[in-house]
Amino acid sequence: MAKVLAINAGSSTLKWKLFSLPEETVIASGMVDRLGLPQSKFVIKKADGEKYTETKDTIDAQEAAAMVLTRLKSDGILAHLSEITGVGHRVVAGGEDFKDSVVITPTTLKQIKDLSEYAPLHNPTQAYYIEVFQQLLPKAVQVAVFDTSLYATMPEANYLYSIPYDYYKQFGARKYGAHGTSHRYVANRTAEILGKDLKDLKLITLHLGSGASITAFDHGQAIDTSMGFTPLAGITMSTRSGDIDASLIPFLMRHLGISDVQDFINILNNKSGLLGISGVSPDMRDLDKAAAEDNHQAELALEIFANRVVKYIGSYIAEMGGLDALVFTAGVGENSVAMRARITKQLGYFGITIDDEKNNVHGQERLISQDGGKVDVLVVPTNEELMIVRDVERLTEKSPI
Repeated sequence: MAKVLAINAGSSTLKWKLFSLPEETVIASGMVDRLGLPQSKFVIKKADGEKYTETKDTIDAQEAAAMVLTRLKSDGILAHLSEITGVGHRVVAGGEDFKDSVVITPTTLKQIKDLSEYAPLHNPTQAYYIEVFQQLLPKAVQVAVFDTSLYATMPEANYLYSIPYDYYKQFGARKYGAHGTSHRYVANRTAEILGKDLKDLKLITLHLGSGASITAFDHGQAIDTSMGFTPLAGITMSTRSGDIDASLIPFLMRHLGISDVQDFINILNNKSGLLGISGVSPDMRDLDKAAAEDNHQAELALEIFANRVVKYIGSYIAEMGGLDALVFTAGVGENSVAMRARITKQLGYFGITIDDEKNNVHGQERLISQDGGKVDVLVVPTNEELMIVRDVERLTEKSPI
């Protein structure tokens, strides 16, 4: 019985799940939050629901990885670390170098580092964790699973910007997308739920969380996505602006007295979106409460969020010439009954209607469209870690783990 570890590393968090194969059973999971910050928090959860939490003055990245493996042994989840035969790492940016997940070699690791310009907050951290787990688990196969690989083969007309073509050829200036691992899982799971082949479906998957993106699948192929060269583009998000007119940047920099463009990019990434519009919070639950108390800006933020989602859905339906299923996932998509209703209310023209009773669900896999509706509407909780583990298994088939 093989055991594979899925690693999802961010700039300040380390999330992980340990799977038993071939059953794909989660035997332990956890996270380390506030990495490198005061009051770092380590959490591990066993399959039986037992949970252990430890807070320390600070936990750095290497210590976090060591704590995970140490705890797996001390809690008796593993007798020996050698039981872990594979480690799958989520990597945000694969550029055009990686059109699929890959077994990590010294060459691929260097490429991941070289692609840091496309994801400066993520790739360096993820490359570091690859090196750490290579040291701690030297006999395990290490696999990189790229957020961007799903979009590497989008139609040229969809991934190119209307700027001089040479900028793409010289610098790789194109749409790369993000959340690809989540969208890929949700699309495949939707096909399973509907009892159909993904290649027979036209789908739109809505990954609506703190970061949010929308992807169109036409007969199994991801043909377009809302995020762009970076995850800043697309729909309104918790603290990210989404699409804006580029001319706003020098205009506002001049009026705000900002001289470094990175300072303004920071505003667009961290002080905009729902937080910027509402002035209340980046959390939709807080905005729902404030809107119910007649806070105009909170209500406006919710309205703008739904408005941008609807616009992308409409454009993708037109692009594909129809739609078979619309799928909600991620924190907001899985849990906000009100936002799902707000979005779908504007889509009746396309045959997208939901049943209010079916829609009253939080974080559960469920069909929420009205009986006999033209378009199936579903809630499908994402499972990026399972997708990562399946890629590890697929890529090591010739040398079974």
